[in-house]
Amino acid sequence: MATRKEITRNEAAGYAGASKKVKGEILDRLVAQFGWSRANARRQLGNALKRKGPATRAARKPRPPTYGYDTVKVLVRVWNNLGQPCGKYLAAVMEPSLDNMETFHSFGLEARRYTPAVRSQLLAISPATIDRLLKPTRAAMDPLGKSSTRSHKTRLSELIPLMTRVSALDEQPGLISVDTVAHCGHTLKGEYAYTLTATDVFTGWTVNRAIKNKASKWIVEALDEVSNQFPYPIDHIHSDYAEENAKPRDAGIGPGFRGFLASFSA
Repeated sequence: MATRKEITRNEAAGYAGASKKVKGEILDRLVAQFGWSRANARRQLGNALKRKGPATRAARKPRPPTYGYDTVKVLVRVWNNLGQPCGKYLAAVMEPSLDNMETFHSFGLEARRYTPAVRSQLLAISPATIDRLLKPTRAAMDPLGKSSTRSHKTRLSELIPLMTRVSALDEQPGLISVDTVAHCGHTLKGEYAYTLTATDVFTGWTVNRAIKNKASKWIVEALDEVSNQFPYPIDHIHSDYAEENAKPRDAGIGPGFRGFLASFSA
């Protein structure tokens, strides 16, 4: 079979451009050698010239960018000055916006990049291209959220029972969920403020307090301030760290909440 394929491939190379007489001679040879009919020999010669296997993808040269670096930088400046609109809105007001920025010298550091060529490109740019060019800038402004909570055992977590789920709610307020939000920007390095949020699970009553960091001193002070902002007693508290229950309800803050604060102070 391999010999037949090789002979047929060699004959097919000359069969394609041969005259009618030469084609007849090639068909006669194949019929005599392999016992094929002339129709089968003609079909085998046609198949031998066809490409086998997947086609090789043609390498394409990357198209040079239409809009240069200066144009993109000025576009970002205009986009920020206008309140970061979408591409359709920005393209619609591009010309008057450029005129106003020229009048009031609002290009800032990009003033040296703003040339007549850059202006003509900004006026010709389409809304879809504006969104495409601004996509990296938008992505840098909205990074993935950072979590400052780390799962590890401490003396406090061993002393206070951990609550793995919120049990069935009583038909009354008093179960407070507490968590912190880090205002750290794009990195957890260095010092930054936190917001401590306390929310009643039943009523949705929420109190926020800004704290310097998550040191126990600031947590205790914030929780003490938060406790005075609820119009009803707090007798349950649930946080990332611990849960402490106390019954019955007393006037003011429940004893469980006071025990939670005392454990932080300790």
